[in-house]
Amino acid sequence: MTNYDDTNNASGLPAFNTTTLGLMFVAGFFATNAFDLFGQVISPALGFATLSPHGLAKSLLGSLGLPASDFAGFFVHFYLVGLIGYPVGWLFIFRPLWTRLFGDRFGGFIPSAIYGFGLWIFAIGGITVLAGLPFFLNFSGITWVALVGHVLYGIVLVAVLNGVERRPANAPSSVVPAYT
Repeated sequence: MTNYDDTNNASGLPAFNTTTLGLMFVAGFFATNAFDLFGQVISPALGFATLSPHGLAKSLLGSLGLPASDFAGFFVHFYLVGLIGYPVGWLFIFRPLWTRLFGDRFGGFIPSAIYGFGLWIFAIGGITVLAGLPFFLNFSGITWVALVGHVLYGIVLVAVLNGVERRPANAPSSVVPAYT
């Protein structure tokens, strides 16, 4: 068991240490890549909209009067949101609240999908408005691709967190148990 599941206090929060931080980065990396693979490769290949999350980040930065280059957009999307922000939201906000309300009755899939749905509401329903874009992007095709992408992000994030957490310390790194 990793330190991800260790708690330092009665609130049920994971320990804030290098193990948890590293786990956040690894899970966020895989989840962000799944999001981008779906939104920028699979969705357009199927004839649906192409996501441009760095474009949303650029718009937000510009609306805040900050440098809004392509690099800044990619940096905010991949590093600040994908590797840090969304994993922090799961580990330190959503998961403790979910566990307090429902315990482990629903497994990992349902709460992770609901978390992804919440990310979609936050990003496409909230951040777009702050960035000066239409509410939910006028419910265009990109809105629905973003919904699938955010739900996929939540599912992959939690699957990686749980997969690493459940892997015995002496198991070879190529052995990852099935996600339940």
